[in-house]
Amino acid sequence: MAVIPTSAVQHQPLDPMAYECRCFLRETKNTYHLADPSFTYLLSSFQLLTGIAWGIATQGYAGPTLRLTLMFIFVHFLLSSLVIATLAYLLIGRLLGPGGKGLPPRMRRWGLFGEEGGGRDGEAEDLEFGYCFDVAIRAFFPVWICLYVGQFVLWYLIRGDHWISLFLGNTLYLVAFSYYVVIFFLGYNALPFLQHTELLLNNEELTR
Repeated sequence: MAVIPTSAVQHQPLDPMAYECRCFLRETKNTYHLADPSFTYLLSSFQLLTGIAWGIATQGYAGPTLRLTLMFIFVHFLLSSLVIATLAYLLIGRLLGPGGKGLPPRMRRWGLFGEEGGGRDGEAEDLEFGYCFDVAIRAFFPVWICLYVGQFVLWYLIRGDHWISLFLGNTLYLVAFSYYVVIFFLGYNALPFLQHTELLLNNEELTR
């Protein structure tokens, strides 16, 4: 297994067991996608609990509470993650993958999973939809913490007409989507065959 330089993975939170599992999958099954839906089930159960809590607090009846809970799980979480994963699968691999046109002439040679240079038997590597969905659902976790749990806990402060209410509400959204973007970036920055992944954080080069 290739030795990864420190500069390639700095600022990336690394779970050693998850790293070894991903590398094992890459070497044995030629995939970065971990076909384990447990995190999806776990976050869906969290959405179920928060949906019930929000429904009881704001709706008060079984029917509206059930509709709100299903909306939280299947629309806010699963559908939004599916849409974002689909867009990432269609666009990121095409724009930031090997041979991407219109990008500055700089090659990124290392990622979290090793050195760039093709998959098993030298074949070209492609972005997998399953991996895109993994990134999308994991990036949703801080959104759940801030917007579903945080807003529920601070509901009586946020719903007011004072400047502190506006400040708290906007801060929660800012923190949630900032973390979403960072986790989204780290997920794709980990792939060694994607180039210029920093453009996911700053698209200044694309707009010049």
